[in-house]
Amino acid sequence: MEHLHGLLRIHVHRGVNLAKRDVLSSDPYVIVRMGKQKLKTRVVNKNVNPEWNEDLTLSVDDTNLPVKIFVYDRDTFSLDDKMGDAEFQIGPFVEALRMELNGLPSGTIITRVQPNRENCLAEESCIIWTEGKVVQNLVLRLQKCREW
Repeated sequence: MEHLHGLLRIHVHRGVNLAKRDVLSSDPYVIVRMGKQKLKTRVVNKNVNPEWNEDLTLSVDDTNLPVKIFVYDRDTFSLDDKMGDAEFQIGPFVEALRMELNGLPSGTIITRVQPNRENCLAEESCIIWTEGKVVQNLVLRLQKCREW
């Protein structure tokens, strides 16, 4: 039996300058995967700068598994077009959760994760203690996202 480490809430905020997969625009949505779990946002019609502002919650069985993000363009009469993908590791976040952080002032930066060739970060990502919780904001760069 797998051991549940906890729940991971992912807030899917927005996409910026996504590829056009239809004639003038795209109808994007996001799929978040971790292991066998798969969650999906709603479709934002005719928008290459969509705002989802949705929370998706994954159960974490294995902290070594990456979280994978896939962005698709919904098509009515054909298979949905892949717009790009990205992934990130939750290891640094889990390490921060294991620290004794009670008593720290809200807004304290616990650690920083730098973009490199092994991750899809578009910029530095800070893991922060805020209002009694550990929070990490990520800006991800999609891979495999050429215009058609």
